[in-house]
Amino acid sequence: MPQFDLSSTYEPQGDQPSAISELSEGLARGDRFQTLLGATGTGKTFSIANVIAEYGRPTLVTSHNKALAAQLYGEFKALFPSNAVEYFISYYDYYQPEAYVPATDTYIEKDATINQDIQRLRLRATSSLMERDDVIVVASVSCIYGLGSPVDYRSLMLHLSVGQTIGRREVLRALVAIQYHRNDYEFGRGTFRVRGDTVEIFPAYEEQAIRVELWGDDIERITRFEPLTGETVTPMERASIYPASHYVTRREVIEEMVPRIRVEMEEQVEAFKAAGQLLEAQRIESRTNFDIEMMLEIGMCPGIENYSLYTSGRRPGERPACLIDYFPEDFLLVADESHASVPQLHGMYKGDRSRKETLIEHGFRLPSALDNRPLKFDEWDSLIHRAVFVSATPGDWELDRSGGVVVEQIIRPTGLVDPSIHVRPVKGQVDDLLAEIREREAKDERVLVTTLTKRMAEDLSEYLQSVGVRVSYMHSDVDTIERMKILRDLRLGKIDVLVGINLLREGLDLPEVSLVAILDADKEGFLRDGRSLIQTIGRAARNVDGMAVLYADKVTFSMQTCIDETDRRREIQTAHNREHGITPETIQKSVQEIEFTTRVADARQEPRGRVSEPKVQYADEVNTEEFIKILEQEMAEAAEVMDFEQAAILRDQIFELKATGK
Repeated sequence: MPQFDLSSTYEPQGDQPSAISELSEGLARGDRFQTLLGATGTGKTFSIANVIAEYGRPTLVTSHNKALAAQLYGEFKALFPSNAVEYFISYYDYYQPEAYVPATDTYIEKDATINQDIQRLRLRATSSLMERDDVIVVASVSCIYGLGSPVDYRSLMLHLSVGQTIGRREVLRALVAIQYHRNDYEFGRGTFRVRGDTVEIFPAYEEQAIRVELWGDDIERITRFEPLTGETVTPMERASIYPASHYVTRREVIEEMVPRIRVEMEEQVEAFKAAGQLLEAQRIESRTNFDIEMMLEIGMCPGIENYSLYTSGRRPGERPACLIDYFPEDFLLVADESHASVPQLHGMYKGDRSRKETLIEHGFRLPSALDNRPLKFDEWDSLIHRAVFVSATPGDWELDRSGGVVVEQIIRPTGLVDPSIHVRPVKGQVDDLLAEIREREAKDERVLVTTLTKRMAEDLSEYLQSVGVRVSYMHSDVDTIERMKILRDLRLGKIDVLVGINLLREGLDLPEVSLVAILDADKEGFLRDGRSLIQTIGRAARNVDGMAVLYADKVTFSMQTCIDETDRRREIQTAHNREHGITPETIQKSVQEIEFTTRVADARQEPRGRVSEPKVQYADEVNTEEFIKILEQEMAEAAEVMDFEQAAILRDQIFELKATGK
């Protein structure tokens, strides 16, 4: 069993010990699925770290977006400094998938910029899984997309050892075969250079390089060295070089698959001609022939992943290999924020297939491109050995798979309790709200108000402003930079009230907020179900005077569910504080901390509405480099939800910023 060395000066407290114990006992008992219901701010990550250390198996931690994955990676890295904590997310800074819009006869070619540092981390994650057992990989849900087979990946490794008989030419040929490129002048990751009988290799997943010195056809010495200074770090008896890409294809495989691709192409051409689609027939024939020529000439082509059915040797419909295949069968899955990530996993296959079907129908891709895909939900489910779902509001699917049994962690180490809930009539709700706002203004506290529609948010904001309230509103039409400024102004006290529709986004756990008001709380539906109400009310849980007012003429089932659950949590939290003599206090933040967290939080939002005007004009108001990163994040998110035109607009704005150097 691998040894996970948990490093922390803290001891589990509150209900962390019982949560850790229950989850660990469940894993030892063989429970396949468990759910941790952990309220915000209760230290769920620390509890999960203790469970991982106790279970002692390679662990995959998934998150529903890159930003939260990065946060988790940093936290686990700090908790397990002597173990292999790795990071696996999409390596595209920007990715716009290939698509076709029939309504406008617009073909959008695949466009991407690859982040080389993330590519290194991805390769290091798989190499760690090949070499050791004490591995934790933090990944986004994109980890279910197809990846090269681990069997092929391992078989293509180049093994070198001192005393081995192998010629220099053979070493170079082997490196080229696993997609390393010779560059004697610019030595970077994924390259090698030759100096006499010395071959220096910079593995694509390492920060140090390897020097192989030959004497004739024998390896005389192998050393690890710093690529910048050339200084030797340590001598080595042997070195194993993993491929520079997860998508390496042998020459013999390409030569074997080309005739099969030609057969499929000819069948598709005939089908188009029979249907009178001559343009589509000509298009698929010319595009496929071009790809074939590229593959035969240089071993790859743009979009080679669309031929993965042939490169992997799979049967049509058979699931592709993915990151999970690099784990041993007894791995542990931790699904963070499962109420958000599980629905994402449900929809990824269908969204990808819909886009590709359009490409196939119009002659841009062969039907076999459908097999270049993410896992179907049931395929992902079948690969899970043991799983812990983590959420403040677990979804129905997780609860069902856990047999309706959840492990609870609702006591905060800070002693803060969930907000008190008050139900008040709709008649006169605006006047009542105004009175509550005035009370908060006097105490230098903030208020969040949720409405049902954008129009209501704007109208309410306009009214409150007319009576002297410092207020702003926020919804999907408010762009990223403006959102950032609004949040900063709210926390710094430049505005006292924020009105919106969906205030569940990350970055809105604000200690300054002591009141959450929900208008028309009895209108069942989106953002008024029990789970959403609990999440919304939780926005006031960081303040010792946290309170929620639900304006409604009747108490709906969802409202009652929310009230009962919140009251139950408050009772447990209050009893714990009383028993241990804990006095809750609101967390105080400096101006500098507030400015930093509001910027970072806003850069981590979910996809926004369409850009209505160029954003370059805002670049003078914030750091340009930070601004570009925010736009790049938005591009990735727009592409993920297949809003290709929005992604292209954002891409052009980034090009303009970089070109003008604003």
